Amino acid sequence: MVQASPIRPSNPFQQPTFVSIETERRHRKERLAAAFRVFARLGFAQGLAGHITARDPELTDHFWVNPFGLHFSRIRVSNLILVNRDGEVIQGEGNVSQAAFAIHSQIHEARPDIVAAAHAHSFYGKTWSSLGRLLDPITQDSCAFYQDHALFDDYQGVVLETSEGKRIAEALGDRKAIILRNHGILTVGHSVDEAAWWYIRLEDTCKAQLLAEAAGKPVIINHDIALNLQQRAGTHKAGWGSFQYLWDEITHDQPDLLD
Repeated sequence: MVQASPIRPSNPFQQPTFVSIETERRHRKERLAAAFRVFARLGFAQGLAGHITARDPELTDHFWVNPFGLHFSRIRVSNLILVNRDGEVIQGEGNVSQAAFAIHSQIHEARPDIVAAAHAHSFYGKTWSSLGRLLDPITQDSCAFYQDHALFDDYQGVVLETSEGKRIAEALGDRKAIILRNHGILTVGHSVDEAAWWYIRLEDTCKAQLLAEAAGKPVIINHDIALNLQQRAGTHKAGWGSFQYLWDEITHDQPDLLD
């Protein structure tokens, strides 16, 4: 088992630095495999749907992704495939999901600032998406997405063409998350850790608002308070740091993911 050896800072909310491209690549792939295992544990694996991608640190128009048809709970570092800008698998064994390429290739191209993007058909995210609405700031946690998520309000069926992926990327803009009407949710981040955490938090936010509205009329948090919370809890650093306890747990329980 080969593990990355980044230079780890003393501050747990500061990301590590790397001594080589190879070390950084290994780090991203380890975090990507761990994110799939966490998603499986949380019940986000839904048949053949769902993908998380990580930009290669050297070949920046290429991304690492799960091979089509392999359950999230079984993914290891060695299973990940590298896909180029034309949708060709140039490293690893297996095929890339057509939907994964159509969506993620365009998001990575439109957003050179991001490292990773996460999308699945988790229950509460896809349920909320059917309403065709943005989420409201009704809990402290939901404020991480206040004025920082978008709505793609043009469902055309399974995304198979890069032209639709491009329109999703345009709707996302510079925000961290997007609700895909009648489809589900998608998040991005400056690290795999961040993108995965925002997905988990967004799914939880969808659940909270669905339950709150089923029970009554939620109280909306004041704009200034919600914005202040977003600027504290919705940062790249907060997203990355929040995933670390999940990384520690999953690699302790399932160390084979690093193989």
